[in-house]
Amino acid sequence: MPGFLVHVGATIMCAHAGQAQPTAPNPRVNVGGQPVVTQSGPYTIAGCPFTTGGNPMPCVTGQWVTAAVRVLAGGVPVVLQDSQSVCTPNGTPMTVVATQVRVRGT
Repeated sequence: MPGFLVHVGATIMCAHAGQAQPTAPNPRVNVGGQPVVTQSGPYTIAGCPFTTGGNPMPCVTGQWVTAAVRVLAGGVPVVLQDSQSVCTPNGTPMTVVATQVRVRGT
């Protein structure tokens, strides 16, 4: 599915509303003046309030499982707005809440 390319300034959250930030964006490719995010770079997640059975089990990191098929940056697929992800340690997804809306990829 086509979707907008995700960049460093995008708002991304875990399923429990923790704020996710990329750790390794591609500095050579920009959209909207900001570096794009590639599939290989993990995300750090802060402020996840998730608990199970009274024990805290917050999302700590996130990794993209799917990304663009036809758009690469530095030979690595670029993350799209509809890309799928998984957070550790609890396996829930990250969601792209807002990103740039000018450049699409597939």
